[in-house]
Amino acid sequence: MTMADRKIAQTFNLDRLKTPIGTALLVTDDDGVLRALDWDDYEGRMLDLLRLHYGAVTLRDGRAPAAMRKALGDYFKGDLDRLTDIEWRVAGTPFQQKVWHALPKIVPGTTMSYGALAAKLNAPNAMRAVGHANGSNPISVVVPCHRLIGANGSLVKYGGGLERKRWLLRHEGVEV
Repeated sequence: MTMADRKIAQTFNLDRLKTPIGTALLVTDDDGVLRALDWDDYEGRMLDLLRLHYGAVTLRDGRAPAAMRKALGDYFKGDLDRLTDIEWRVAGTPFQQKVWHALPKIVPGTTMSYGALAAKLNAPNAMRAVGHANGSNPISVVVPCHRLIGANGSLVKYGGGLERKRWLLRHEGVEV
């Protein structure tokens, strides 16, 4: 998506999905592609990220595709590989896109430090930039920003709250 595309007002669908860690907000486009996933208690943050990435955004009530809802439900029931079945798209800088497309390659049940991901992206001194990109990821869980941790193994921060990050990592088999 180019900068010019971001100027056009966007309308997305908003659905809600009950999960073991709260109600997830699913934002999809008219093609049924996931554009944001956040938590109802962080709706303001999600709206800010949508505006940052797309400019003017209108959300209307609309059901996410049944296959997406099922894949997320299956993930929360323990089928960790189902996240890869969900089609997603997000606007962002080229560096943000690099980070976000690298996150799903971190295997469930494993974590990576910000520095290790920076090195993997051939930008070994860009730990902070990786952290900023990770923090502005609007697609929680599916683009698994929760799998990035501090170099010393600390959970650092998570847009949906550290308790959710801890739950997601334990759910995926990481002892934290």
